[in-house]
Amino acid sequence: MKGGEEKVLGAIAGDVIGSVYEWSNHRSKRFEPLFAKGASFTDDTVHTVAVMAALMDDGDFGASLHRYTNEYPRRGYGGNLARWAASPAPKPYGSFGNGSAMRVSPCAWWAMSEEEALVLAARSAAPTHDHPEGVKGARAVALAIWLGRGSRGSASDRVEIRERLARDFGYDLGRSVDGVRPGYRFDVTCQGSVPEALICALEAENFEDAIRNAISIGGDSDTIAAIAGSVAEALWGIPGHIR
Repeated sequence: MKGGEEKVLGAIAGDVIGSVYEWSNHRSKRFEPLFAKGASFTDDTVHTVAVMAALMDDGDFGASLHRYTNEYPRRGYGGNLARWAASPAPKPYGSFGNGSAMRVSPCAWWAMSEEEALVLAARSAAPTHDHPEGVKGARAVALAIWLGRGSRGSASDRVEIRERLARDFGYDLGRSVDGVRPGYRFDVTCQGSVPEALICALEAENFEDAIRNAISIGGDSDTIAAIAGSVAEALWGIPGHIR
């Protein structure tokens, strides 16, 4: 990729690990094995790969998302997205779901500047998630990854990234994972899941810890873990036992 090697395994690993917990939440960081029996990729992975393919090809995010969705059916797509994929001439439908944030990581790795990362993030959201909150969620995750790429993953770096995201996007990132967990419920909106996923990544000590944080809060587990994993990959990389 233009900005470095293809680093989208963080989102994919989070998706696969979280896939078995989406409808059966596990509100603890303690679970073994990391990849449970029956774990598999979902729409999060399909769309992450579709965004990456668009960047590497002609930059047409809509066409790539449409093609990949139809090539990989029955992967947990929402009703609106499924209808969008079934249309021969699909149009944006104003979604503010977290689909824009779960698939955005390739944009932050492809970009050569912060500005480009944010522009690409917005473009990748636009074919489906053109609501301001949908675009904002994608841009926030892209910025977190971009900033993580230039960090050492240290506690001080993570504090700076958290403060920047809270300032630029207005998300409440002052909570802790332990503070989020008791009252958190299933929420597929960007505004109800992106901040929580960012907290899971930025409070962690390493990649696996970020994924375990994400699973432990419950909710839309595969997508929370995909987003947290994409940010955690930028901060620390992915350990060999997960690759």
